[in-house]
Amino acid sequence: MDETFEIGRRAGAAVVVSHHKCAGRANFGRMRETLPRMDAACAAQPVAFDVYPYTATSTILHPDMIGRAERVLVTWSDAVDGVAGRDLADIAADWGVDAREAARRLQPAGAIYFTMAESDVRAALAHPGAMIGSDGLPFDAHPHPRLWGTFPRVLGHYCRELRLFPLEDAVHRMTGLSATTFGLAGRGFVREGLFADLCVFDAETVIDRADFASPCLPSIGIDTVIVNGVPVWRDGAPTGERPGRVLRRQAPLAAAGPGGGPDRPDDGATTGPDG
Repeated sequence: MDETFEIGRRAGAAVVVSHHKCAGRANFGRMRETLPRMDAACAAQPVAFDVYPYTATSTILHPDMIGRAERVLVTWSDAVDGVAGRDLADIAADWGVDAREAARRLQPAGAIYFTMAESDVRAALAHPGAMIGSDGLPFDAHPHPRLWGTFPRVLGHYCRELRLFPLEDAVHRMTGLSATTFGLAGRGFVREGLFADLCVFDAETVIDRADFASPCLPSIGIDTVIVNGVPVWRDGAPTGERPGRVLRRQAPLAAAGPGGGPDRPDDGATTGPDG
């Protein structure tokens, strides 16, 4: 963290730590150290960070990462068919080899690593400066459930059930705070003159259903999703519309105002085809 902050200072650049976590059993509980360090950096320079609401991470399957995880779940393999969604330990047992050798045989491959303590995840989520990020990998055969469940999980489990923060705060961490941090003009707030990006959900029922066994299950409690004024999800299904735009950064982190950047939409804030 200190090195990251120093790079930002020396480069004169804003810093976004993505994603803030304490990975590996040896680091469990160290969020009590890292969050004060984050606060101190924020007071001295432009710093922000995001968190996703799970105790597992996902990336390529690498033998050197296996020892840090309590459990390893294979998400895809180009070398061996039918292993996506299986525990690496079970695959290794079937083959009569250790986990490192099984990982070598599966290459190239991806995996989910259970490396974090729930208490650390909650501490990071509860920090008032934490943005919510999903970090989804949509091309995995058996993806991390954060691809489908991140935002409803925060709204339903961590906000409504655990009461880590008020609903308005939870929504802000997913919308206005992110738009302000990344300088997305005309986005992130419900205000006259801004782009109409809206999600209509039931605060009493919204929740994720995706889990590590069934990671692609859609969440419940979401009625309608509107992007740039056009409904893209309604009546429990996608509408087929694709009104999204690629966004360009408009304002530096340090210069974004309390309203989250420029107040009015600017066609210059978008580029490229719809997507």
